[in-house]
Amino acid sequence: MSDLRDLYQEVILDHSKRPRNFRTLSAAANQAEGYNPLCGDRETVYVDLEGDVLRDVAFQGTGCAISTASASMMTESLKGKTRAEADALFEQFHRLITSRDETAPAPELGKLAVFSGVREYPVRVKCATLPWHTLKAALEGQGAAVSTETEGPPAESGGAR
Repeated sequence: MSDLRDLYQEVILDHSKRPRNFRTLSAAANQAEGYNPLCGDRETVYVDLEGDVLRDVAFQGTGCAISTASASMMTESLKGKTRAEADALFEQFHRLITSRDETAPAPELGKLAVFSGVREYPVRVKCATLPWHTLKAALEGQGAAVSTETEGPPAESGGAR
């Protein structure tokens, strides 16, 4: 289990320090904004669709290491996938980090399996899932901002970092 934790920390740190696909996407068919008021994470997820395929996925924003790494790895994992495949991956990822069942992660998760350690820190689950919920809103074409809390739309004042 120590090896998995070491891998978890190494991958999370790498993606948080050097996030992949951290950019605006001018060709984005859809985009959505997400906010986590507990730690101040703010992200915008951009999706360029070609028919039913996510041709490109990118993000921008500010967030903690978990949120940034999750967004980075999500964008890498979803490029070239169909909407149905993206929905399935969302469900598998969500189950991985919210379930108390410690069975082996679904093979389809690939490198995303390193997030299994997040379930040990319930407050960090929202950090890891924020980009995914934001992506889902972008794919559904929702106009409202996504929040990890049910208190309503995000405030414009930034959170503490």
